[in-house]
Amino acid sequence: MKKYIILFPLYNDWASLWKLSKEINDHIKGLNAKFSFLFINDASAEKRSNLESTLTNIDSIKVINMKINHLSGRCIATGLKYINENEEFDYVIVMDSDGEDRPESLVELFNKSLEFPDKTIVVNRVQRSENFFYKLMYKMHKVITLIFTGKLIRFGNFTCLPKKCVKDLISQGCLWNSFSATVEKIVKNKISMDANRGKRYFGPSKTSYLKLIHHSFTIISVFTKIVFFRVLLISLIYFFIIYSKISVLNLFPLLILLIFLLIIFLISRRDNLNALKNFSKNIKDIKILK
Repeated sequence: MKKYIILFPLYNDWASLWKLSKEINDHIKGLNAKFSFLFINDASAEKRSNLESTLTNIDSIKVINMKINHLSGRCIATGLKYINENEEFDYVIVMDSDGEDRPESLVELFNKSLEFPDKTIVVNRVQRSENFFYKLMYKMHKVITLIFTGKLIRFGNFTCLPKKCVKDLISQGCLWNSFSATVEKIVKNKISMDANRGKRYFGPSKTSYLKLIHHSFTIISVFTKIVFFRVLLISLIYFFIIYSKISVLNLFPLLILLIFLLIIFLISRRDNLNALKNFSKNIKDIKILK
């Protein structure tokens, strides 16, 4: 029987996580596999309540408590490294803890893994629930990413990773920088499935416009070499277009491109294989709940 470990990064989302956990527990009843939960608590300020005794279809539950807040990407990297070194498993499923990744989609993801056992499965969110301006910014993020990296990344954290894929990912320093971008860059043997995005169970979204911009730059920074050559090419083409009528004003776009490239270079320094290898230094403690 295959073993699936479901990895949840979370920060102050215990109420949503408990509701999601109960719904997953109900949906996986009867599936021919063993399921375990691993919660990566990103130094939450809210205290955890007890629920684990009601999750009768979950084989084991652990909580890794981080010393300080690292954001979800590094929590996922920490969780994958811990699982690879300490757990027996066949697949890792990464899910958000707020309810936006739906339990129904988890069952579909499980069935896909049976159909394609050696492939990484990424989930494209085809319907979003945010306001118009946020959706517009998100589309701009995808277009800018496509222009400067050549990659159209439609998926986020919600993925199913075979054991070999986990081993490949944790050998990359860029995993410490961005999870989804590293999957796109490193994993060649993957397929996608579409799923509607659910609504948060409790509380407002923690993703602000500023965080979306930072998220976009972080993803792009994983492809720094490609970005450098594309910025260079775009700059040369633009320069030849304006060559006969150079002015301070029409040189401004070149300055913007230069600043953009500098930001990408600085963010790319978040790639850190040594930090990933020494992941345990970021862990405060590990609680076994079941």
